[in-house]
Amino acid sequence: MPSLNDIRSTFLNYFAKQGHEVVDSSPLVPRNDPTLMFTNSGMVQFKNCFTGVEKRDYVRATTSQKCVRAGGKHNDLDNVGYTARHHTFFEMLGNFSFGDYFKHDAIPFAWELITKEFAIDKSRLLTTVYHTDDEAFEIWKKLGVPEDRIIRIATSDNFWQMGDTGPCGPCTEIFYDHGDHIWGGIPGSPEEDGDRFIEIWNLVFMQNERFADGSMVDLDMQSIDTGMGLERIAALLQGTHDNYETDLFKSLIEASADATNTDPFGDQNVHHRVIADHLRSCSFLIAEGVLPSNEGRGYVLRRIMRRAMRHASLLGAKDPVMHKLVPSLVQKMGAAYPELGQGQALIEETFEQEETRFLKTLDRGLKLLDDASADLDKGDTLPGETAFKLYDTYGFPLDLTQDALRAKEIEVDTDGFDAAMKEQKEKSRAGGIGLGEAADVKVYFDILDAKGSTEFLGYETETAEGQIVAIVKDGLQVDKAVKGDSVQVILNQTPFYAESGGQVGDSGQLTIEGGAATITDTKKVEGLFLHIAEVTEGEVSVEAGAAMVVDHGRRAQIRANHSATHLLHEALRNALGDHVAQKGSLNANDRLRFDFSHNKAMSSEELSIVSREVNDFIRQNSAVTTRIMTPDDARALGAQALFGEKYGEEVRVVSMGRAETGKGQDGETYSIELCGGTHVKQTGDIGTFVILGDSASSAGVRRIEALTGAAAFDYLATEAGRMAEIAGALKAQPVEVVDRLKALMDERKALQNEVANLKREVAMGGSGGAGAETKEINGKTFLGQALEGVSGKDLRGLIDAHKQKIGSGVILLIADDGGKVAVAAGVTDDLKEQISAVDVLKAAVPAVGGKGGGGRPDMAQGGGKDFSGAADAIAAAERLLEG
Repeated sequence: MPSLNDIRSTFLNYFAKQGHEVVDSSPLVPRNDPTLMFTNSGMVQFKNCFTGVEKRDYVRATTSQKCVRAGGKHNDLDNVGYTARHHTFFEMLGNFSFGDYFKHDAIPFAWELITKEFAIDKSRLLTTVYHTDDEAFEIWKKLGVPEDRIIRIATSDNFWQMGDTGPCGPCTEIFYDHGDHIWGGIPGSPEEDGDRFIEIWNLVFMQNERFADGSMVDLDMQSIDTGMGLERIAALLQGTHDNYETDLFKSLIEASADATNTDPFGDQNVHHRVIADHLRSCSFLIAEGVLPSNEGRGYVLRRIMRRAMRHASLLGAKDPVMHKLVPSLVQKMGAAYPELGQGQALIEETFEQEETRFLKTLDRGLKLLDDASADLDKGDTLPGETAFKLYDTYGFPLDLTQDALRAKEIEVDTDGFDAAMKEQKEKSRAGGIGLGEAADVKVYFDILDAKGSTEFLGYETETAEGQIVAIVKDGLQVDKAVKGDSVQVILNQTPFYAESGGQVGDSGQLTIEGGAATITDTKKVEGLFLHIAEVTEGEVSVEAGAAMVVDHGRRAQIRANHSATHLLHEALRNALGDHVAQKGSLNANDRLRFDFSHNKAMSSEELSIVSREVNDFIRQNSAVTTRIMTPDDARALGAQALFGEKYGEEVRVVSMGRAETGKGQDGETYSIELCGGTHVKQTGDIGTFVILGDSASSAGVRRIEALTGAAAFDYLATEAGRMAEIAGALKAQPVEVVDRLKALMDERKALQNEVANLKREVAMGGSGGAGAETKEINGKTFLGQALEGVSGKDLRGLIDAHKQKIGSGVILLIADDGGKVAVAAGVTDDLKEQISAVDVLKAAVPAVGGKGGGGRPDMAQGGGKDFSGAADAIAAAERLLEG
């Protein structure tokens, strides 16, 4: 029985023999289609090839593409675990032709692979074609498929289109007949939704272009796009009707059962299926740098993770278990997808941290939800704003809120929740996405095809001459730009570094005969460097020769900050451990920012150690060297790579620092990293390095911000001035400031304690407040007291003191706490079976503008906002006692 790994290899090897380029799976986060949240099919990475915008070195390709469908238009999340074939993560096997072969090759390729390589019984197969596609019908017929098993379909199920207009074409699909013992009818019949006939492969023929009026013409370049789900074909080849019965899922389900000490079968099987599926999607997303958050892709990831974790909790898991399953996944899929093994530590750490947080959220959220829904009855609806607050403030997901209220038959206003979510996102939305993703890329591919990519000269020089090959204004190519125009200038070569790898783009000046422009930024789209420019003199025109000068001072500062991040990265690994991996950076002219995987805040001692180590290697003033080599050779030297980045056949390897126990061939190099940025010549050029602080960037990711060079010097000088000013105010020497502050703080604390004791004495003595006397109400002693200038946190102690003083009774204290009203109720132990402090509190707080509170029968606390109602609150408590 072939494994999933065997089937994947057989597919790719077959098409490699047919002249196809075996192309690696593209990332799950698509780079050429900003409309997609995740890559959801094999054709995504080839989108521009199909439209003719992009040209590659090959015209035939085959892939096993990682796909996720768990958000946006393509969302299978809610079905996962309850059906035999729905997944959030799946692999799509595909073969593609970009204007090369067409139907007469694509259909025989598919038939030969399925019936010979996979040896599937021909008599169990049937095919569908678009009802007008006589050509495809005849090809299937020639291959020996009986006419009654070639079904014409007149619906969109067998006609693909990229949009309302543009490329489109008919499809042909291959179905497998699982037998008449399973309910279901042939495609196109009323029973087609049954499970007897299952589609295993879809072949799309991109042969037409559709126009707005509905008319179509043949495309000049006709292409092939196919897709066959690996999990689905694996189930068939392994003799099962259920994807979750394949070798991979059986292994993951067994791991889930072992981790939770439960039966993998029976009623609990659905929980294990959800866990196994979600383990895959989450692990691959984390491996590519997606981390759980409250928006975008991170929100979808968190939702998938928490759905799996909730199913683990339903299996009885009280502690995190998901991270324990990662080794099983790596063992099964790590050979085909090395990124799983490379990112295993981060994947496990992220799972454990998120599940620990989730278990706390689950317990806390259910308690908060009980309070929020206490006044709701069967058939009521929880306001969307309340549900959103539970989510946004306390991390309690909407679906868990709905599940928890379902048993009470209380609905949730999801429209209100969505509206609150939208409002929050609009408030916090960051700026626009990068130029290369936001703009219509066709104009740039046209330039790239006609003129070739830009040659970068900036590693060796900051001045150069070049020829202007294109000018883009408002998304269109123009021949020239005049003074005042804002444009993008593209040259055949440039010394300007384009924003990438965390390093900001260069700025500077461009001049030609009769014109000049200020370059404010430089960006990159594919191989083109776009100089974002404003024409300041005359005009700038295509084909003109141009002199370019990078802003030397700004570039020097950027170089220093970039080189410092390399030293910082290594120092962090030495101080915190090998799990530290770069998760993002900013190397600007005025500062640097470095994000790295670590699950807790750094101590002041750790920050000091890291800062000292970086500065030690700066003072070492060793040479910074750059070499070009293959990625494998670079990694063999111990070079750090940005995980998830795709590298070409050659990479730049930047080395700096000398260490007794280092890396490299000599074993003495401190830092070795794959990097395309610009760097200093000697580490001493960085100057001084100062860490401004460590903060949380996102779950499992910390952020360090720092300064170098003149900015660091200015910062230290400013801090020294502030220290001198503080010392003067304290009438102490700078070295005495800490001791002097500690003495003042101790003195302040003593005074605060003294004031608190005085307030307590006043409160206990009854002065300064209304209603301090005890009363006998219905046989019980009652003390109601309104206090001014007493902190809410002191009320519990006062309640206990009053209990001791009166021996038996009920106490209600209301304090004006700096504009807020604090309320506390207490009942002595001998009476708490007769009356609860919670009831006393709830009777009182409405009079001071409160809405409840909580606690125990002997002690309860709440709050309000109107102290003027204190007397009414005490009166309300008295009425409660009167019965």
